[in-house]
Formats: sequence, C-alpha cells, structure tokens
Amino acid sequence: MRNYIFYLLLCVSLTACGQTDCNKLNANFSSYSEAMKKINSTIFTLTDNVNTSNSSWVRGASYYSCDKNFGYFIIKTDKRNYIYKDLPINIWISFKNASSFGSYYDRKIKNRYQLYLTN
Repeated sequence: MRNYIFYLLLCVSLTACGQTDCNKLNANFSSYSEAMKKINSTIFTLTDNVNTSNSSWVRGASYYSCDKNFGYFIIKTDKRNYIYKDLPINIWISFKNASSFGSYYDRKIKNRYQLYLTN
C-alpha cells in the first residue's frame, strides 16, 4: 500500500507517468505511428470522443486540444486511422452533431487539415 501511494505521488509529475504536457508536445512527426504514440501519451486540456456505432464506415473519432480552439482529430475506419492537425473546435462539434459522420468528414475535413510528416 505504501509503495502504491508513493507511485501516485510521483504521477503528479507528468513525466513520472510517461505523459507529456500538451504545451510541450513537439508537433513534428516522422510517421503516423509516432504521431499516434505521442498524442496518446500527452495530457490535453480537452479530450473528446463521439459514438460512431451507427456509421457504416467510421469506427471511431476523437479530438485532442491544448487550447480548446484547435486540435488533433483522429478518425478510425476499417482500413486505417487518419490524423488531422489544427482542426477548429467548431468543425469537431459539427462533426459530432452530423447526421452522417462519413458525409461530413468528406465535405468538411478530408484534405483540409492534413498532418504533414517530417523527413
């Protein structure tokens, strides 16, 4: 029990738990897998998900933001995950409320908020 309490106290320091403060997140990624790993190990001010179970091809969607204005949008499909950078919060909210996630994605997000990889 004493060791568990000590570990919890250490985790107050973000780096002790293997997590990064979102303001220290380096937004340059060399691969999608590196981007996913870093995004998933970062503590964001805003983290949000939407239930996409009624969609014919969108299997999941998440939004991560440091400033609650712009953020990372991750959409999961049967084929792969896609990451979009600097997606405005209003686009995320509209996506969550869309009658068709796939149609909204095609019209308002796809090819507009790309995550560019560094070499």
